[in-house]
Amino acid sequence: MSILSTGAGELLAQLNRGEITSVELTQACLNQISQNDMNVGAFLHIDQDYALEQAKAVDNKRAAGESVGPLAGIPVAVKDVVCHKGQPCTCGSKYLKDFIPPYSATSIEKLQAADAVLLGRTNMDEFAMGSSTENSAFQKTHNPWKQDYAPGGSSGGSAAAVGSRMAPLAVGSDTGGSIRQPASFCGVVGMKPTYGRVSRYGLVAFASSLDQIGPFGTDVTGTAALLQALSGHDPLDSTSINKPTPDLLADLNQPLEGLKIGVVKEFQADGIDEDVISATDEAINVYRSLGAEIKDVSLPHARYGVATYYIIAPAEASSNLSRYDGIHYGHRAEEFKDLTDMYRQTREEGFGPEVKRRIMMGTYTLSAGYIDAYYVKALKVRRLIRNDYDDAFQEVDFIASPACPTPAFKIGELINDPLAMYLSDMFTLGANLAGIPGISIPAGMSSEGLPIGLQLLGPPLEEARLLRAARMFEQATDWHQKVPELVAQ
Repeated sequence: MSILSTGAGELLAQLNRGEITSVELTQACLNQISQNDMNVGAFLHIDQDYALEQAKAVDNKRAAGESVGPLAGIPVAVKDVVCHKGQPCTCGSKYLKDFIPPYSATSIEKLQAADAVLLGRTNMDEFAMGSSTENSAFQKTHNPWKQDYAPGGSSGGSAAAVGSRMAPLAVGSDTGGSIRQPASFCGVVGMKPTYGRVSRYGLVAFASSLDQIGPFGTDVTGTAALLQALSGHDPLDSTSINKPTPDLLADLNQPLEGLKIGVVKEFQADGIDEDVISATDEAINVYRSLGAEIKDVSLPHARYGVATYYIIAPAEASSNLSRYDGIHYGHRAEEFKDLTDMYRQTREEGFGPEVKRRIMMGTYTLSAGYIDAYYVKALKVRRLIRNDYDDAFQEVDFIASPACPTPAFKIGELINDPLAMYLSDMFTLGANLAGIPGISIPAGMSSEGLPIGLQLLGPPLEEARLLRAARMFEQATDWHQKVPELVAQ
């Protein structure tokens, strides 16, 4: 088997056993990027020398018998929305095309402390607004399974990098499904942790009450190891949860006894692809065969989720993006008449159409005369949605659903139909509104040969058990072992 076809968990084990070196693994990833990224477009920035320097440093520590971190020597790609001192951070926007952060995010510092090899910066929808990575100002990212299809978004570059085995692990951010949806489209594992489990310090904000950093991996074990490294309280983030992170790997291979999995009545709606329905039913049957009890549960306010999300998220985006004014940093228009015109011209030139659309939506819902009718009402519905999940988790351990209503769609197919694009997040955004953890795991293939993901949602702070449930499925199936043709066998 090619080193690139080996799962992230096994690669970590081989590194720790001394069977491979970090330089060998990093070079294999760089070679894969060199051979295939011109067709996939996963990366916006690669620093080969820096990557190999880090790999050599880890190998030298091992050779000297020094203690190494839990991710020692494994390459990790990072979504270009997380600040890394001295490295570009464009957020997929012309506005920040020349921005170099003067500090590193807490998550970057944690990865460095864990001795991960930071491989490069991955493409994304501009300011994380989108579901296809077509809204990047710089390039389109292609699905590694079929390159005329989208990889999902907004973390499409990270998902495509892992799906094409250019990196065994990657960091993304999830505001309404931006890790789980591209994980499903690219046939990899992707997890959104509980809100506050991973520090947001240094994550460029889209919607601050919804954003959460999380891991991608080629398997559940690697994903768990990356989440373990990223998690923990951070005094620099006022929303960070001040509770210890459990050992996510200790009982990972131990199946859960007496597992109860809920199937949501309201999720059985029209418009779901037949292949997705079939794959989800088969996945639930796998759990049934493993001894799980399958129960119907109700989320009565789920039908308001998309509308609620697309009021709250643009409102917060409108506020967060007001700092991009051409004064402090980033792009500034060269020609303008006065200060107001400078603001107008700068924002007109710097932002793409989807970002402008959401700023306008958000500004409208926060305006005098409309804030109570829209934004305040949406916050009340958000509370009802969280209550629904709390009630459901009184009856079941986890909720299973499709990660997305369809497999990957073609590039260009939905870009001019924003509503259809927004509906691709219909199963994922509830977890962000409720602040609960969710994971997408490979669970099937469509008739056209595109991956299909199963989503599992759990109660707050139950990442350890959620990962164990995902690992149970992974051990009983081989979907996670399937790789696109562009991966050397």
